[in-house]
Amino acid sequence: MSCFSIFCKKRRTTRQPSSNHNEDVPGGPSIKKYTYRELVRATGNFNKSNKIGEGGFGSVYKGQLKNGTIIAVKVLSSESRQGVREFQNELVAISDISHDNLVKLYGYCAEGDQRILVYNHLENNSLSQTLLGSNHSNIQFNWKTRVNICLGIARGLAYLHHGVNPHIVHRDIKASNILLDRDLTPKISDFGLAKLLPPNATHVSTRVAGTLGYLAPEYAIRGQVTRKSDVYSFGVLLLEIVSGRSNSDTRLAYEDQILLEKTWIYYEQGNLEKIIDSSLGDDLDVTQACRFLKIGLLCTQDVTRHRPDMSKVITMLTGEKDVESEKISKPAIISDFMDLKVRSMRKPNDIATSSTFLSSLMAHSSPLLSNETTQASMISTGQVSMISTGVSDRE
Repeated sequence: MSCFSIFCKKRRTTRQPSSNHNEDVPGGPSIKKYTYRELVRATGNFNKSNKIGEGGFGSVYKGQLKNGTIIAVKVLSSESRQGVREFQNELVAISDISHDNLVKLYGYCAEGDQRILVYNHLENNSLSQTLLGSNHSNIQFNWKTRVNICLGIARGLAYLHHGVNPHIVHRDIKASNILLDRDLTPKISDFGLAKLLPPNATHVSTRVAGTLGYLAPEYAIRGQVTRKSDVYSFGVLLLEIVSGRSNSDTRLAYEDQILLEKTWIYYEQGNLEKIIDSSLGDDLDVTQACRFLKIGLLCTQDVTRHRPDMSKVITMLTGEKDVESEKISKPAIISDFMDLKVRSMRKPNDIATSSTFLSSLMAHSSPLLSNETTQASMISTGQVSMISTGVSDRE
């Protein structure tokens, strides 16, 4: 991000205390700068009744501008350095790009310590809250709808990976970051962890961030962000959409808890249809659903370079490319590496720490948008350093 300059300008304000965050921020000419007073008015002074989401670094409120436009107002915590960093990341990443399957950033507010982002409001919340959460029954996710959602997410991600320069790696593709509009068109949201790939770069080395369950193991091990890290996360999400269940569920028997692991077992047995959501009705195309599951497995393969890029994923989803001709190898699952490492450890304290890490993998975040941390589930440096490094990581 060092290639983007942040031009600072001192300014007086009577409503907010002065701070070293009082600055102009990066953003394209189409991005509007809102006043804090405008957003207070739009949200009813950030009334609790207008709160529609809460993340690790702030809250999201529904609001209405003077012209009648309904907006989503993301208020980042003024006490969190990470919140300020994510604010700048989102502005740099998506202020000048537009796609049918990405959320639309209207503008921002940067007064005193306030860091606020303003988006278009999406009526049907997130996939985690609707398809995977308690509001499942409110929306009919028939097979045709799920196909359109899978394709929309793939197209949005392909645009980030190949359609813009510099290319963008999202780093936190998951069900709670896929929002749905009135027509159930999916929109990729939350670019607070996004990274830009410099020209000719295959990866960016960075701190490990993201959400366990969707996190590519080689990224957790080496801290090297590639587009294939997003492909892995998309593969997990694809399995969730077809199966109608979260990537991990500790309420199930131990051998059934991790969706990716269970899907691979069914694949090896030739029984992939067993993982398909049983609530799907007469419009279910079992052959197509099994094809989508195989694509999910291709996206989560152990060897990073064997995973398809998102452009190829789209051709497989649409049936333009034959999936049956693709060789599918075993998926990479973080617990595999932890099991290997735990068996080789000799110090009791190391084993205890590793068990804690593995438990955090199994206990996935709540599917309810209002109750979950929608930003990063951070992995500490000490925890990551204990994971086996025997993974190939070449695009």
